[in-house]
Amino acid sequence: MKEIKVPELAESITEGTIAEWLVKIGDKVEKGDPVVELETDKVNVEVNAEVSGFLTEIVREEGEDVVVGDVIAKVSEEGGAAVEPTAEKAPEPATKEEAPKAEPKAEEAPKTAEASQSKHDVIASPAARKRARELNIDLSTVSVRDPLGRIRPEDVEAAASAPKQSQPVKQQAAPKTTDTADYYKPVERVKMSRRRQTIASRLVEAQQTAAMLTTFNEVDLTNVMKLRSERKDKFLEKNGVKLGFMSFFTKAVVGALKDFPLLNAEIQGTDLLIKKYYDIGIAVSTDEGLVVPVVRDADRLDFAGVEREIANLGKKARDKQLGLNDLQGGTFTITNGGTFGSMLSTPILNAPQVGILGMHNIIKRPVAMPDDSIEVRPMMYLALSYDHRIVDGKEAVQFLVRVKQLLEDPYDLLLEG
Repeated sequence: MKEIKVPELAESITEGTIAEWLVKIGDKVEKGDPVVELETDKVNVEVNAEVSGFLTEIVREEGEDVVVGDVIAKVSEEGGAAVEPTAEKAPEPATKEEAPKAEPKAEEAPKTAEASQSKHDVIASPAARKRARELNIDLSTVSVRDPLGRIRPEDVEAAASAPKQSQPVKQQAAPKTTDTADYYKPVERVKMSRRRQTIASRLVEAQQTAAMLTTFNEVDLTNVMKLRSERKDKFLEKNGVKLGFMSFFTKAVVGALKDFPLLNAEIQGTDLLIKKYYDIGIAVSTDEGLVVPVVRDADRLDFAGVEREIANLGKKARDKQLGLNDLQGGTFTITNGGTFGSMLSTPILNAPQVGILGMHNIIKRPVAMPDDSIEVRPMMYLALSYDHRIVDGKEAVQFLVRVKQLLEDPYDLLLEG
C-alpha cells in the first residue's frame, strides 16, 4: 500500500484545498497520472500518482484544507480495489468454531447504525464534520445511509434540508433572537475560495502595513489614438498582434520608473531594495478573482513584444493555466478599471511593491487648449497609489506627470521603446 501525499508546491506555498478528485475509489491509476486538483493561494495544481495501482482510499475529501506532506489517498500496487476492512470481516465466519467470534461484531452493527445517539460515537468523514459545522448541524441528528454507519457530506446536506419539525427547539427560540421579518428572508451562504481568502487577507495587509496614499492626474490620449489608428493595420500585419493601449502604458511606466527608481523598490526591514529590472504586473480579472501575471523585462521588449506577452498571460489567466512563475516577482503593477467603466478609483498596492497605476475609462470632454480655444478630447483619469514610507508626495506627483508626458507624446515613446 502506497500513500499519496501533498508534494512540495513552491517556496511560498505550503498549503492548499482539495478542489476536485479526478479519480474515485477503485479506479486504476498509472504512475504520473493526475489524481487530484489542489487550489492554492495563487494557482490550481494537479497532484500526480507516484506509483501505478488501484485507488483504495481517499483520506481527505473535497473542500478540506491540507498542507505539504499530508496523506490524501492510498494506492494498492497489488491490483484490485480494496474495501474497508470492517466491511469484509463482518460476514467472514465460515466455521462453527468461528461463529462465537463473529457474534460480537454482529451486535456492534446496530451500535454503529445508532451511533448518532452520542456525539463521541459518531463516525463521520472529515468533510462531513466540516460541512456540519458550516451548516450548524448536530451530527447526532443525522440519519446514516452508509451500511458501515459512516456519515457522509450528502447525509449532512439531507439533514440540513429536512423539514423544520425535526428541530422544534430552535424554531421556537427564533422569535427571541429577533423580532423582525428579516430573520426569515432567504439567504445563501457560500464559502470563500482559498484564492478569494488570500486576496482578501493580502489587501487588508497592504492597507495595514503600508502608508498608502493616492495621487491623481489626467491624460489626453488624442495622440495615442491617432497613432494607433495610423499604424494598427501595418502593426498587425507585421507582428501578428493588435496594437492596444496597454503597450503604451507599460512603456510609459517603465520610462517613468527609470526617472523615479524608488517606485520600483520595496522595503526589507530597514533597507530599501531598489530593483534595476522592470517586471510589470498587469492585473487581469477572472471568474475566481483578480490575478496579476507579470510581463518580464518589459524594458527590453518592443511594443509588439509587450502586446504578445499581455495577450498570452491574459489567455492563460482565463483558461486557468497560469503557473507560479507567471505571478511572482513583479516590481510595479498596472490595473485597468476602465475596461469595466470605472471613471476614478484608488487602487490598492500589490505588496511588497510600493506603486500601482490605475487606468480608467476614456471619456470625451471639452478641454481648454493653450490658445484658450475649447476642443473635445479623449481624456482618461490616472491614479497612482504609493507607499509614503519611501516615496514622497513630490516624487509620486512627478512620476505621474512623467507618465502623462510620455503618453501625450507617444511618437517619442515609440522611438525610445
